[in-house]
Amino acid sequence: MRITVLPGDGVGPEVTAEAVRVVQTIAGIQGHRIEFEEHPIGGVAIRESGSPLPRTTLDACLASDAVLLGAVGSPEYDRLPPHQRPEAGLLLLRRALGGYANLRPAIFYPAIAACSPLRPEVSRGTDILIVRELLGGLYFGEPRGFSGTTGMTAAVNTMRYSVEEIERVAHVAFESAKRRRGKVTSVDKANVLETSQLWRQTVTRVAENYPEVELDHLYVDACAMHLITNPRRFDVVLTENLFGDILSDEAAVITGSLGMLASATVLFRHTANLEQEASDIEQAIELVLEAGYRTPDIAGDTSGYVVSTAEIGQLVLEAVAEVIDMRHAYHAV
Repeated sequence: MRITVLPGDGVGPEVTAEAVRVVQTIAGIQGHRIEFEEHPIGGVAIRESGSPLPRTTLDACLASDAVLLGAVGSPEYDRLPPHQRPEAGLLLLRRALGGYANLRPAIFYPAIAACSPLRPEVSRGTDILIVRELLGGLYFGEPRGFSGTTGMTAAVNTMRYSVEEIERVAHVAFESAKRRRGKVTSVDKANVLETSQLWRQTVTRVAENYPEVELDHLYVDACAMHLITNPRRFDVVLTENLFGDILSDEAAVITGSLGMLASATVLFRHTANLEQEASDIEQAIELVLEAGYRTPDIAGDTSGYVVSTAEIGQLVLEAVAEVIDMRHAYHAV
């Protein structure tokens, strides 16, 4: 598998460096051949070439099997026009790759329960997969922009969805629910928005193809409340672009840090179909947390060990090898 690595800005480079080390380690143990190629995106790309998504970066991504993205954005670029900011490169990349479904799990980890503002008895046992439509809605709809004599008197954004866009992401949610606990909660604002009325009608129709999956509907404001007051009620949450962006970040309170929320449009589990390897990495991370190791963003008032990104990366590497050894020993018995 060929992976293009886009470290990006801020903590992106240090986080992706450790992610690459983990992938290289587990690939070496399991006999997979994975090639990496690194390119700039976001603020670092603007500094180097004046573009948040240089053509060489985009071409490399299009030629790859998967893209590993760190983070983009910095306040220093807020003065730039919207199409020249780091986030514009991310939106262009999503559109170019056709990544229409973003999968974002929010899982309660007992070892870092103290990092969450929620009481443990509220969040304990939570395991949510948020399926966010990624290429439609307000982020991509036209027309958009400013108007008026000064150029800033008024502004417009367009929320637009087609049946086809809704159907394809709905199928992702229902297929995911089949492999989980068999429930999809579709989130909209159908009491106000025509796009949400179409969303609800289309999702309801798609659900007829999945009789084994339970479907319910929630308005987005009600969903935001239930995420905090009763997060265990959710299995798969399906929603459009803007709502999904907000709700998935809100779900970070369950884990205690936004950094604990993975965000996948492609890669190990979904591109390479390496379910066991993905599970091994997840189990290794849990072992490291249970051992008391924390990066500063999830340290809280813990009595454990606060370590750097590189140090926790090394600990995960060692735990991956331990998990695989334990699994092999179990099967040998």
